[in-house]
Amino acid sequence: MTAIAAPQIDFLKKAGMPLTNEQTITYAEVVPRRRLAYTSVADFVPGVAPYTVATLVELHPHAQGVRLVLTIDAMHDERWTNLAVMGWESELGKLAQVLARRALSTG
Repeated sequence: MTAIAAPQIDFLKKAGMPLTNEQTITYAEVVPRRRLAYTSVADFVPGVAPYTVATLVELHPHAQGVRLVLTIDAMHDERWTNLAVMGWESELGKLAQVLARRALSTG
């Protein structure tokens, strides 16, 4: 992952973190169009020993399409957990925008 937006670059620099981070991911479960479970190594936090974080993505049929449920492990402290949640909310918000544009262009 590479930070390219000014707020993320500023945050990473202030935290003493690199602007680019390579993720190590191990898939534990893959059920096409239903469920994806994986672990990743959080090895990017200055002063914190690397540790494993589990993520579960579930897709459920819904009247308006598909409901996505994302479950993540807590990070090593509340601040970092909140940052992880904000990151996921940002990414899922971007996905929702893309899907909404696609629905408008095909509908």
